[in-house]
Amino acid sequence: MRIGLAGGGTDVSPYCDLYGGAILNATVSLYAYANIEPVNDNTITLHAADRKETLGFEKSKILPLDGKLDLLKGVYNRIQKDYGFPDTGFKLHTFVDAPAGSGLGTSSTLVVAIIGAFAEMLKLPLGEYDIAQYAYEIERKDIQLAGGRQDQYAATFGGVNYMEFYEEDKVIVNPLRIKPEYLSELENNLVLFFTATSRESAAIIKEQQKNVHEKNDSSIEAMHQLKEQSRRMKEALLKGRLNEIGEILDFGFQQKRKMAANISNSVIEEIYESAKKAGASGGKISGAGGGGFMIFYCPGNSRYSVIDALQKLGGEVKQYSFTKYGLSTWSV
Repeated sequence: MRIGLAGGGTDVSPYCDLYGGAILNATVSLYAYANIEPVNDNTITLHAADRKETLGFEKSKILPLDGKLDLLKGVYNRIQKDYGFPDTGFKLHTFVDAPAGSGLGTSSTLVVAIIGAFAEMLKLPLGEYDIAQYAYEIERKDIQLAGGRQDQYAATFGGVNYMEFYEEDKVIVNPLRIKPEYLSELENNLVLFFTATSRESAAIIKEQQKNVHEKNDSSIEAMHQLKEQSRRMKEALLKGRLNEIGEILDFGFQQKRKMAANISNSVIEEIYESAKKAGASGGKISGAGGGGFMIFYCPGNSRYSVIDALQKLGGEVKQYSFTKYGLSTWSV
């Protein structure tokens, strides 16, 4: 999964199609897993261990998208349509380290993991850009889930990336060569906090899309500013100006609020102000907003007082580390 550091929301159509989007994100040590086990009959078993849900089917060309494990079924349907399957059935087991709606790209990361497992099983000729674009099409077009494009690319490529988004689904992933000491300091100072609430990101994203369609000037200007924020964040990380990170995050938090009505709420505002009073210099809501995870930049040794303040509000401080690699697959 990934932490979005800057530019969040500018990867969503129609904004990125009209103006171009830019996002800076980093993958962290929270994962989505997919395991495929071939069986010698014509049955398909889908098992989401984290959700404690299991579905069984006779092997068919299309599985029904009815709100039950649609991400798993959607990937199968698309690969069956484009490549076909051997005569045998299979069991697909999945697990995700964070709950749906947490703002870390859980759904898209799971879709990438499932595509990776099928690609390994069927030896499909798919490169990194192919897998990320495939995941985007399955999630956004086949299953019709509203959202952006960064999550699929982050999960596939891994590491710290500056991503650019353009019309006609064009995406450019620019891996950043950040000095190890800068990345270690960022990891040490960045606190990841789960607000103990999940949210339905689709409604927030649809409002954001509506604001662009209707040429809502304040919302569009906020997105322009968030795109600029991603450029500022890239320069600060590459040049080691880590003292600016909190200020850049805080700038983005103020802009993000203007994109759609439900991005922030009284709970998020209380958490944000408590973290700042305890020593954080800035932070952001991860993902579309409304709940899920938040991150806070805590300079010096302020992380300990910030963690103490956050724990008094409920929720959970999540331990993590940055990761260099994205999708990994293997057969045994």
